[in-house]
This record gives sequence, structure tokens and C-alpha cells, in this order.
Amino acid sequence: MTIKELRAQGREVPDELLSFIAPGHRENIPRPRFIEVDIKAGLANLDHGRRSLRPTLVNELSTTFLTNS
Repeated sequence: MTIKELRAQGREVPDELLSFIAPGHRENIPRPRFIEVDIKAGLANLDHGRRSLRPTLVNELSTTFLTNS
């Protein structure tokens, strides 16, 4: 409902409050898009049909951490 509609119904809408209301623009809302995926390039990076595991380190408390390799 717009401010004009509210005022036409006789409701009081002070101008001072309008600065706190976000505009209802649609231009800044991203539209759904398709993501292009290069399947052949992704398959070429596989090691015998499987993705390689991420390198991890295990400390003395058996906690694993990803390495930056």
C-alpha cells in the first residue's frame, strides 16, 4: 500500500516518518540468473574420475585443520 493510498483513506502519515522508510524500488533487487558451468573443464580436473581430497593436518588432539596448499 502506498502513502497516497493511506492518506486517501484518511490515515495520518507524517512526512517526518517518510525519511525512515526504505524506497520500494525493484532495480536494486537481483534477478535470478543462470550460472554457466564448463563441465568438460571440470571433468578434466578430476583424478581418475574423483575430486582430490583437501589436504588436512591432524594435531595431537585429533583436530583437523585445512592447509593452505
